[in-house]
Amino acid sequence: MALKVELKPFERIIIGQSVITNSDARTRLLIEGEAPILREKDILTAETANTPVKRLYLCVQMMYLENDIPKYQDLYMGFVKDLLEAVPSFRKSIETASKLILSGSLYNSLKELRKLIKREAELLK
Repeated sequence: MALKVELKPFERIIIGQSVITNSDARTRLLIEGEAPILREKDILTAETANTPVKRLYLCVQMMYLENDIPKYQDLYMGFVKDLLEAVPSFRKSIETASKLILSGSLYNSLKELRKLIKREAELLK
């Protein structure tokens, strides 16, 4: 089944190793295959990963986009350790995200971490 993605004018999307920028008109894409896909609103950069959860998200994002969990495993574990020391109440969500990574569901792990980014923002207010 194809993934349906509708892009706003000038919105960007990552498909595999390519960044695609939409033109000045709304566009609908049907994407088939196994390439990693992230919409612009779900992409973090090193500059925007300015909180502990966002750094963890960026690490998983790189695992997902590069399809290389082992390359980022030690970095991930360090971020998890630091985060759980700072906010122990995040343990259940972190465990869920970690189990999703271990099962190969990296995109779903990112979804779990996006929820945690919202919780972190509330705590930082």
